[in-house]
Amino acid sequence: MKIAIRYFSRGGNTKKLAEAIGEELDVPAETVDKPLEEDTDILFLGSAIYAYGVDEHVRKFISDNIKKIGVVYNFSTTAIVKSTYSHIEKLLKLRGITLAEEEYACKGEFGPLHKGKPGDKEIKAVKTFARKAVEANSVTL
Repeated sequence: MKIAIRYFSRGGNTKKLAEAIGEELDVPAETVDKPLEEDTDILFLGSAIYAYGVDEHVRKFISDNIKKIGVVYNFSTTAIVKSTYSHIEKLLKLRGITLAEEEYACKGEFGPLHKGKPGDKEIKAVKTFARKAVEANSVTL
C-alpha cells in the first residue's frame, strides 16, 4: 500500500507536522508542488487557512491528482479557526475523493498568537494520529 505526504506551509507550522508524520512513517514529506508519481492509497494532506480558505496551491494539487488519490487524512495548523477540514472536505467531495473522518489539527504560531506552536506535545500527537491512520487501513510499515 502506497502512502504519501503532501503539505502547503507559508510560515513553517504545517511543515513541522508534515515532517513529523514523515519521520513516524518513514515516508518523505513533500510540498504540494510535487505531484503524486503513482497511485496513492493513503494521502496525508496538510494545509492552513489563509484569508478564509486553503491556498490555491492545495486546490491545484487536488485537481491535478484526482485519479491518483485513495483516502485523504487531513492535518492542519491554524491561528483562529478550528481546522481546515470543512474546506478540504468540500474540495474533495466535488472530485469524488474520500476524506477520512479522523483528522489532526492544532494551533500554529502566527505573529503574537500561539507562540511556540506546534510544539513537542503537538508533534507527538500528530505522530500518534498518523500511526493510527495507517493501522486503521491495515498497512504494515
